[in-house]
Amino acid sequence: MSDTPSTTLSCTCGKVRGRVRPATSRTGTHLICHCRDCRAVGRYLGGGDAGPDGVDLVQTSPDTIEFETGTEYLAILRLSPKGPLRWYASCCKTPMFNTLARPGLAFVTVLLDTADNPELFGPVVAQSFVPQPGGPPRHKNGGRMVFRALSRMIAARLSGRWRQTPFFDLQTGDPIAPVRVFTRDERKALYD
Repeated sequence: MSDTPSTTLSCTCGKVRGRVRPATSRTGTHLICHCRDCRAVGRYLGGGDAGPDGVDLVQTSPDTIEFETGTEYLAILRLSPKGPLRWYASCCKTPMFNTLARPGLAFVTVLLDTADNPELFGPVVAQSFVPQPGGPPRHKNGGRMVFRALSRMIAARLSGRWRQTPFFDLQTGDPIAPVRVFTRDERKALYD
């Protein structure tokens, strides 16, 4: 695996470190998310609002992620009882990953601000929740983004790779870090 392209991931202070391996445009979908939830989490953690630029992400499968150090600093925000798990480094409040709530659904987004060479994932191929003047947000190349995510999830399920997740304890199905679920009032305050 030494000549396979990879990228190092790190929180701002460097206590949480890992890798995405391999890191290529074939193993991940590079996108920009403009949703209010991604932006609210950034504000809540003190990183500010990504604004019109959106949040730079890559969708991949959990079996491509390896932690080297610092898993004890991982924590999770969940904006609603059924929302995705938004993983961050509690040591410096760096948003790092988003996963679905169950390990059998092999899906993770990596916030590319944490990657040392995000260019390995190629150009942005999709944008989600793009604001539209006077109308609801739209997706650009949303079909491509969804197709690639579902293809990876199905392949991981059929091959058994979904079990190769650093995010969940497979004995219990629980995430390896504590989850803080926002109340309705807390969530409302994030968007006001």
